[in-house]
Amino acid sequence: MTVQNAEIADRFEHLADLLELEGANPFRVRAYRNAARFIRGHAHSLAEMLEEGADLAELPGIGADLADKVATLVRTGRLPLLDQLAARVPAPLVAMTRIEGLGPKRAQALYRALKIRSLEDLARAARSGRIRELPGFGVRTEQLIAERAARVASAEQRLRLADAEQVAGPLVTWLRGIDGVQRVEVAGSFRRRRETVGDLDVLLGVARGAKVMGRVVRYEDVADVSAQGTTRATLRLRNGLQVDVRVVPAVAFGAALHYFTGSKAHNIAVRKLAAARGLKLNEYGLFRGERRIGGRTEQEVFDAVGLPLIPPELREDRGEIDAARRGRLPHLVQLGDLRGDLHCHSRATDGRDTIEAMARAAAARGYEYLSINDHSRHVKVAHGLDRRRLMEQVRAIDRLNTRLDGIVVLKSVEVDILDDGRLDLPDGVLKELDFTVCAIHYGFGYGRVRQTERILRAMDNPHFSILAHPTGRLLGAREPYELDLERVLEAARDRGRIMELNAQPERLDLDDRGCRLARELGVKVAISTDAHRVADLDLMRFGVDQARRGWLEPDDVVNTRPLAELRHLLRP
Repeated sequence: MTVQNAEIADRFEHLADLLELEGANPFRVRAYRNAARFIRGHAHSLAEMLEEGADLAELPGIGADLADKVATLVRTGRLPLLDQLAARVPAPLVAMTRIEGLGPKRAQALYRALKIRSLEDLARAARSGRIRELPGFGVRTEQLIAERAARVASAEQRLRLADAEQVAGPLVTWLRGIDGVQRVEVAGSFRRRRETVGDLDVLLGVARGAKVMGRVVRYEDVADVSAQGTTRATLRLRNGLQVDVRVVPAVAFGAALHYFTGSKAHNIAVRKLAAARGLKLNEYGLFRGERRIGGRTEQEVFDAVGLPLIPPELREDRGEIDAARRGRLPHLVQLGDLRGDLHCHSRATDGRDTIEAMARAAAARGYEYLSINDHSRHVKVAHGLDRRRLMEQVRAIDRLNTRLDGIVVLKSVEVDILDDGRLDLPDGVLKELDFTVCAIHYGFGYGRVRQTERILRAMDNPHFSILAHPTGRLLGAREPYELDLERVLEAARDRGRIMELNAQPERLDLDDRGCRLARELGVKVAISTDAHRVADLDLMRFGVDQARRGWLEPDDVVNTRPLAELRHLLRP
């Protein structure tokens, strides 16, 4: 069995949780978390690299000890240290620490005082008012715990899109290698590029008479087969993800692909259009009476109901059908439209690679410009830059630009927005930069009014350019902070500020609805990777997926512009 990067990262994150609960050295805990983040985003399979003889200890943030653990996990499917810790640390404690605001100490207090043994126990304790009675908690804390426990329980049933890709990729490769399989498509929320995926719907087009399900269920990652027939199988993979595989005849493949891509609301709306024309549309094809008249391709489906083909990312029944009917579907942004990345880090703070390495990697990807945005001084855990170190970096970038061909490195900083809305560095320093990326890294619990005013005051600074990861969320780990997003976007429009769509798979912030609201209000968006190493530059495609779900066109995105035009947008 091939162990996927996402599985290795999950094990390391679990190990970090257990070590933290046992009070291990914080640097050791952080090493596992950093390694998990690197492995999850690494473009190449670590299992395959080991098979090819690569030395994983040479990878950034891995080292000999963690490389040995990866090799053990790939070889045996187990981590002895993880097994030992799991035997000592109760599972409910680990589950509780995944709830924002419940660190190891608070989780242990709940576990001991209230005998919490599951997230359901925790929710019941909150509903019954027992948590507020404990020292250091209170009514508001109890309410937050109840809300966040429910969200964590729900989130645990879904995979982030990037993790789902790591599962789907090898599966699709396997399926394409089966004799008789001519076409493989992953449909559902995966194809619509939703930020999280609950299961995988896989459609197989096969040669006439081919019997493939016997091979399908023998995929090496299958843990359980709950149903198997000649045209359908339901599998559960080792990571718990359900996969529904269906064999579809060529004459109905387009209709089935449309049906299983969804969303349900979109499908219902399209079927109503078909019915109004005297047609019946389902996963088996397009029918007039009992006669199939189409469905071989999705284009046939949309032609039959009088619509242009609607991109999968838009199929959420959020106005796309009316827009298609009126000829006003957006010309969605594509990865190839982007000319550069406006949020990246280097070794100067918490990045892994040098500025030159990042720049040359960006040039190899066809970019015209790349921005370096190391943290400002307030982010002490990342060794943020003070005035002196930032000015040294500015001079170093100027020297580097004289040696680079075909790409320009832009001088910037990810500057903290402080409690009162001031920026973390003096205006005299910020004016020396090409632009700024401004971010909130603490004070997530402030109320809606205070948080909104904090950002609006920051936007009043003439050196404010882009608001980074505007809502502060981490998918499955941290909810967005309370914010009047519409008011922030209106202020951004009035002041000429830009919103970031952070392409990190755990962020994807702005979300799709936020992107669409920005577009409707006339606010420009920067799709950026927040890259901390060269490999992270490839995460841009997840940001583009989210932008497309948010109806963004190339003109809505600032980093589709050539450099001269971009500079004007960044410094209005």
